[in-house]
Amino acid sequence: MISLRKLFRPGPDPREVRRPLWNAVVAAARAPHWYEEGEVPDTLDGRFDMVSLILALVLLRIDDDPGQTLAGVQLTELFVSDMDGQMRQIGFGDMVVGKQVGRMVGALGGRLGVYRAPDGSDELRAALVRNLWRGKPPADGALDHVANEVAALRAALAALPVEALIAADQLPGARA
Repeated sequence: MISLRKLFRPGPDPREVRRPLWNAVVAAARAPHWYEEGEVPDTLDGRFDMVSLILALVLLRIDDDPGQTLAGVQLTELFVSDMDGQMRQIGFGDMVVGKQVGRMVGALGGRLGVYRAPDGSDELRAALVRNLWRGKPPADGALDHVANEVAALRAALAALPVEALIAADQLPGARA
């Protein structure tokens, strides 16, 4: 006979299978070179922008394999859950968190569109300036650094089969 406890016990969260990849995205976004050589502001917004950039590149790669749509959804849900938790930890209340997380998801969606631009293109460089430096161009060397690292990461992601990527616990080509 099945006990009531077993009947109502929730099963494991299916998103958790993507936790290692999510952690790898966050680790890549927190790499010091983005903030030092790339001069991305080391602020709450700057770190969000970097997580969004790396996540967008990973999601775009996952989108290359239509059979892995669920992995992209699960990874995005982990992003939402983490942003929600971070905002609550900072002290935002329930009324504000939902609205802010909605804005963050919208920002991620916009980045998914603009980060499809080819590496080295003026369109990609303009999107990086708009999103990472809030429209104020950094020193040329900083923008070059970020653009080159984005190209290298995108190339490393493209060289990895999507099935291997979604099972990864670190991103290929991501610098520490």
